[in-house]
Amino acid sequence: MAAPNTPITVLCLASYFKGARLIETLKREGCTVILLTIEKIMNEPWPRGCIDEVFAMPGAGLADKRADVIHAVSYLARTRKIDRIVPLDDFDVEVASMLREHMRIPGMGETTVRYFRDKLAMREKAHDSGINVPAFVHAMNHDEVRRFVREVPGPWVLKPRGEAASLGIKRVSTEDEVFALIDGLGDAQSFFLLEKLIPGDVYHVDAITSERQILLAACHKYRRPILNITQEGGVFGTTTVPRGSDEERELLAFHAQLLSTLGMVRGVTHSEFIRGRDDGRFYFLETAARVGGAHIADLVEAETGLNLWEEWARIEMRQGKWPYELPAVRGDYAGLVVSLAREARPDTSRYTDPEIVWRLTEKSHHVGLIFRSPSYARVEELMDTYEARIRQDFQAILPPATSHAD
Repeated sequence: MAAPNTPITVLCLASYFKGARLIETLKREGCTVILLTIEKIMNEPWPRGCIDEVFAMPGAGLADKRADVIHAVSYLARTRKIDRIVPLDDFDVEVASMLREHMRIPGMGETTVRYFRDKLAMREKAHDSGINVPAFVHAMNHDEVRRFVREVPGPWVLKPRGEAASLGIKRVSTEDEVFALIDGLGDAQSFFLLEKLIPGDVYHVDAITSERQILLAACHKYRRPILNITQEGGVFGTTTVPRGSDEERELLAFHAQLLSTLGMVRGVTHSEFIRGRDDGRFYFLETAARVGGAHIADLVEAETGLNLWEEWARIEMRQGKWPYELPAVRGDYAGLVVSLAREARPDTSRYTDPEIVWRLTEKSHHVGLIFRSPSYARVEELMDTYEARIRQDFQAILPPATSHAD
């Protein structure tokens, strides 16, 4: 089917300031773009020249007032034909699916979205389909939790079902600690799960899928687990997995099985896995139907030449109604390093290696670099060097995060 003759109107939902490249791409593709955000970020430097209308709601996020969002968007739809709805943040994914169902607009619906937002639902679906996951239990029935901690050796992690990344995760080592935390949750206990903590290396696969076909899957390995970074501080780093290695082949196969099981039809995904230190097996940790945070999109762009935000925009506007074609992909290696910094505007001008292709400049009190090379060994060498230099020159450590951050 050919592209439509009349412009498509896309409603973008944003509870956090992100997704400028997606918005710019939609406008280049000829779409009419409406942004629905919240008042506290309405004056951020959105690409206003690419947005036809902006509306803002009060509150901390769009997910906090779902009924009001339905009423507001339905009111807009009286005089605007909304064709697509795109969430720019993980916390808006469920809101977008709710609106699609209510307004009968194409895109991922509420049932499938649960597998990409709810950490309990995605684990249960994966486990029931034979995918390897760490042992877990819903933190709702106390007898089941008690049986779990007595049968599954600790330590464990208590995880919120709906938070993004590693936010809100607590490590516990004894039954008393488990129930002290659970009791402290009050009526929110059912929104958590308890999971065996598996020591090992953590990986992420950032993918583009169209019509159930995975067209791009970029495999990366964290230098340190995100949970360690958020709870202990330090330098964040992630690098490309060696291409053609047994490690990459096993990870790609595991990832493909996961997306098929969870019912991914089209869009971008960020999925995380851990390779157990004791048994060498991959375990599924979590997935999300969005672009990965922490500048992972910039990392993928450095190694492949593709921007995940831009490709997501093209896929969302098409919704299978006319073909999406993946652009040519470059096959370099890349590494990303990011840290909190003591200075508001860190000066990295002394960092002069030619493999540096990106520097973090838009966030105060942050320092970040991306390296690109055709050589895996060279990227690893640069990561070792610059992690040490950044620790010495700039690193700052703050208390663990308690709310959403990119």
